[in-house]
Amino acid sequence: MIRAYAVVSLLLVVPLGFGLKYYPGPMRAWVNNSLGGTAYEIFWCLVLFAVWPRRSAINRIVFGVLVATCALEVLQLWNPPPLQRIRSTFLGRTLIGTTFAWSDFIYYAVGALLGRLWLGALCRGPLKPGVAAAAKPDACRLRS
Repeated sequence: MIRAYAVVSLLLVVPLGFGLKYYPGPMRAWVNNSLGGTAYEIFWCLVLFAVWPRRSAINRIVFGVLVATCALEVLQLWNPPPLQRIRSTFLGRTLIGTTFAWSDFIYYAVGALLGRLWLGALCRGPLKPGVAAAAKPDACRLRS
């Protein structure tokens, strides 16, 4: 059931992320190029949490996503032909980016913090009737 909450969360975050990426209004460049990094971070936290929905995995998931996205940011400084071919596609630009910016690390950190809070919120709430708290101390409590 907790996976279903993660999937529903993804259904909210994905349109938000694309909305930020293609936002046409004021401060468009900042919203399109920087703020979207927060949704990107939250997205990957939710994807991994949907695979490993354990309370004990939350901090590892968030830290791993932060390290991976920061590594991808640094990778944008490297431009070999195979990576350039990947980046020339919509999916490649969306997943690994094209342009290095130091400021993106701030948005990744903010996204990791928000992702941590989001995953924690998915794990909180009243226990499902008939499930003892001690029976599964690492399992996320399910909302009834």
